[in-house]
Amino acid sequence: MEQKPLAISTRIMTETDIASGVRLNTSAGWNQTAADWRRFLENSPSGCFVAEVKGEVVGTSATIRYENRFAWIGMVLVHPEFRNRGIGTRLLQEAIEHLDRIGVSTMKLDATPLGKPIYAKLGFVPEYEIERWTLQRPPGIVSTQPMSGMTLDKSQMDRICDLDREVFGADRNFLVRSLHECAPELTCIACRGGELWGYAFGRKGLFADHLCPCVTTVPKIAQELLQSFLQQSSRETIVVDCLPSNSGVLDSLRAVGFAFSRPLTRMVRGPNSHPGKPEAIRAILGPEFG
Repeated sequence: MEQKPLAISTRIMTETDIASGVRLNTSAGWNQTAADWRRFLENSPSGCFVAEVKGEVVGTSATIRYENRFAWIGMVLVHPEFRNRGIGTRLLQEAIEHLDRIGVSTMKLDATPLGKPIYAKLGFVPEYEIERWTLQRPPGIVSTQPMSGMTLDKSQMDRICDLDREVFGADRNFLVRSLHECAPELTCIACRGGELWGYAFGRKGLFADHLCPCVTTVPKIAQELLQSFLQQSSRETIVVDCLPSNSGVLDSLRAVGFAFSRPLTRMVRGPNSHPGKPEAIRAILGPEFG
């Protein structure tokens, strides 16, 4: 039976829409919380959108700009009952048009296999592959005792943010600092002789703790950061979005029980003038943030 045309309206997302956003990502099995939606709204108040049908929020998209270098598009969600009606494409186009209006020439996103051909039609091309791996720990094996958070002084945080800018390709210190403030117990750093060799942060998601990001060029340091994170996390489920092309990444995840969940493709539209250093990325911040 042919579907009846929908009266769809789109508008800028506001703080009052956060609960609707969480409902949508929950129905999709995504791990974001209200805190993640607030990160978007606080840093891109005019660049997040909702689609409504009869006053009900049935879809979302969000953007976040990193300096004037590039912007990220994420959280393209549509309620299951309203999929395949063009809502997702319309919300994606809203995000692209917003970034075009404010003069952002480079846009990036992480695409699922289903979304990849849609993004390709809009001018996005592959940059590199990402894989999500998940660890499911048996109940009772993790500590339920509250973990003390790591204290980072200004100098340490500044060094982390400087390295993160170099590796990611743009300044996102507002996100890095937010991660530490919200979950200091999941912050892990590796120093040798007073020099920063690597760092890892984490997010407490809806159903899992998310190792994000994890940065180092030294496989042994990466293993230390992963082990520290697992010891600090009290959740049974842990997720990691990693670059499988980087040496030893998959072996280190398999060794502690992680299993492959799904593939993603990082895609870019426009000049990729600030690619960062992907070879140092053991885990990304997340498909929604980059």
